Amino acid sequence: MKIESIRLKNFKAFRDVRLKDIPPFLVVVGANGSGKSTLFDVFGFLHDCLRGNVRQALDKRGRFIEVLSRGCDPKKDLILIELQYRMEITGVERLVTYSLEIGERNGSPVVQRELLRYKRGRYGSPYHFLNFVKGEGYAITNEEDFSKSDEELERESQRVAPDTLAIKGLGQFERFKAANAFRSLIENWHVSDFHISAARGRKDAAGETEHLSESGDNLPLVARYLHEQHGEIFHKILTTMASRVPGVSSVEPKLMDDGYLTLRFQDGSFKTPFLDRYVSDGTIKMFAYLVLLHDPKPHPLLCVEEPENQLYPQLMSELAEEFRSYAKRGGQVFVSTHSPDFLNALELDEVCWLVKQHGCTEIRRARDDTQIAAYMAEGDQLGYLWKQGFFGGVDPQ
Repeated sequence: MKIESIRLKNFKAFRDVRLKDIPPFLVVVGANGSGKSTLFDVFGFLHDCLRGNVRQALDKRGRFIEVLSRGCDPKKDLILIELQYRMEITGVERLVTYSLEIGERNGSPVVQRELLRYKRGRYGSPYHFLNFVKGEGYAITNEEDFSKSDEELERESQRVAPDTLAIKGLGQFERFKAANAFRSLIENWHVSDFHISAARGRKDAAGETEHLSESGDNLPLVARYLHEQHGEIFHKILTTMASRVPGVSSVEPKLMDDGYLTLRFQDGSFKTPFLDRYVSDGTIKMFAYLVLLHDPKPHPLLCVEEPENQLYPQLMSELAEEFRSYAKRGGQVFVSTHSPDFLNALELDEVCWLVKQHGCTEIRRARDDTQIAAYMAEGDQLGYLWKQGFFGGVDPQ
């Protein structure tokens, strides 16, 4: 399930933008404050809406008035988030559209409208398989019965709280195929908020072990899981660590006498391994990224902001290739960066940049810029072109 386009209207700095033909691996650049974090927060916002409700997701971001674009009227203007993604339905890959409109009435957030639609056949308009307005609506229960006409499809009317997504409840049931699949997609997104301090130190041996958490606080647990259940993958991680971090010959997830788990790093120059609190920030971060990017079951969407921080510049090309490999394994990847070295490892179709003008953010694609495309065709690299000022409007004024 690959996201093909994103449309945002009145969502913070994005007054009305559409990003189309999104590749499996997309890297976003832009000046500080241009909207990179906001673009990624769209995924975090939907994730929070699903885990709780729309009110809680908005409150986390300063309430509706702070998420609504500046200059909008909170009494009548709506926030729109629209995603289009490819999904296989009855053996045919179809373009599915999820549309969410949020408003505020009497000081309370309301899901003004929530739609899930796709074309049942080659021709005609997309059919609404889920359609809710202010908490009331319907979903189709036999949507995959393509032998039936649109009029013969069975609607099931439902009610949800006005500040709750319909896909949260209906998506739990397999009879609502499209809603169930989209809910699963959002639930399995990974929007990284990695903190080196959270990854260090002793950890309770109980907890999530198969996937690295958003903050990275379960790094020793996931390392132990890979070590015990996926030995070949863990060996590959250690081999890569040894080639990139001088002195690190191995990493051991060690269960201490008190029942807590920690990481021990072996430096070939010393007999006694170091606990993770004594190794550098860059070493911890590199190990965490390798654990994340070698996950045996990739997340359908992975978002990482500025992965270059604390890492040596010459490692950027290898890191970019690992993100690309992750995407090829089935996990779509969005990355933001300020690193020319990271950009130098990218292809023309993999890069876009954000430009903020008059308080609103625009999205521009490198592939659509004829001058950048021409230079790339002659052998130039995107990082050098960015430093030379060819990304129009990207530099802070």
